[in-house]
Amino acid sequence: MDISIHASFLPHDDADAALAFYRDLLGFELRQDVGYAGMRWLTVGPPGQPDTSVVLHPPAVDPGITDDERRTITEMMAKGTYGGILLATPDLDAVFDRLQAAEVEVVQEPTDQPYGVRDCAVRDAAGNLVRIQQRG
Repeated sequence: MDISIHASFLPHDDADAALAFYRDLLGFELRQDVGYAGMRWLTVGPPGQPDTSVVLHPPAVDPGITDDERRTITEMMAKGTYGGILLATPDLDAVFDRLQAAEVEVVQEPTDQPYGVRDCAVRDAAGNLVRIQQRG
C-alpha cells in the first residue's frame, strides 16, 4: 500500500488570528481560503510540502453534532484540550524564540524529554496544542 497523510484538521474560532499564527509566525503557505455562510475554512501547509496540509475549520460545523456537543467542543477549545498537532523543525530554539517574542501562549519551553526528543509546546490562537520537535 502507498498511503500518506494529506491533511489534518484543527478548529479555529478566528480565521484572521489563525492565519497570523500559521502563516505569519510559522511561515506556512495559505493554500485555500474558503468562505461559506459567514464561516471560513483555511488550508495551510509548509512550503515545499504541497501534499501535506492543515485544514483550519470552524468548530462543530458537522450537522450531526448536537447543541450539547457543540458547547462541549467550545469549552474544550477554550481550555486548550480539544485539538493538537505535532510539528518538527531543524532549529527548535529559533522557532521558539520567534513564537515567544510574538507573545504566543507557552505551555512548555524547549526541553530534552526522557524519551529521546527535544521539544516545546505552545497554543495557537484557538487554544490548540502545538508541539514542535527538534528534527535532525
